[in-house]
Amino acid sequence: MTENIGVLGKQTARRSGTERVVNAPLPTVYGKFQAVGYLDHDRGDEQVALVYGDIGTDRVLTRLHSECLTGDAFGSQHCECGDQLASALRAVVAEGSGIVVYLRGHEGRGIGLLAKLRAMALQAEGLDTVEANLALGLPVDARDYGVAAEILHDLGVRSVRLMSNNPRKREALVRHGIEVAETVPLLIEPCENNITYLRTKRERLDHNLPHLDAVAHWS
Repeated sequence: MTENIGVLGKQTARRSGTERVVNAPLPTVYGKFQAVGYLDHDRGDEQVALVYGDIGTDRVLTRLHSECLTGDAFGSQHCECGDQLASALRAVVAEGSGIVVYLRGHEGRGIGLLAKLRAMALQAEGLDTVEANLALGLPVDARDYGVAAEILHDLGVRSVRLMSNNPRKREALVRHGIEVAETVPLLIEPCENNITYLRTKRERLDHNLPHLDAVAHWS
């Protein structure tokens, strides 16, 4: 689909929903994906789904990955996001097919990059990730997964095996008409820098992180 910027700008003002814009091959260190690009007309975000192999329609191995610049690009150990992204990409290649939907606009659970950095500064002073967001007058989790469901619908997916430890992702997909046939844990070995963050996710955000029980030597 080829349009000049002026025409696209006019259409963006009139349209709603999520539009598929481009499909391009994307060779990576994990394998050769198809990068399917979307424009979310409601929020203005540009989104991408990395598709590997013949995905079919049912029980598609899928990861909904929230954008995390510090973790995905910089290798931050404050969270496990970068390792989760790499593990998800490796998993779909090992499976032979699957999808990783990379959700932009989800930085800091939806509060944005600068607000996330402010929250991280408060965490360095002793607040946990929930307390830090609330101290800034921001929601604990402002993410919306409607666009992810729209992307999956566009790709012809009816049911997924969802790689996630967050039950709210499952609930959101089901609410938007995508069946979750199975939840596949995506557990990353914790380190001293992220153990408090991970424990907060389990204790205050209901994430399923049973592997933390084996970590007792970090206070």
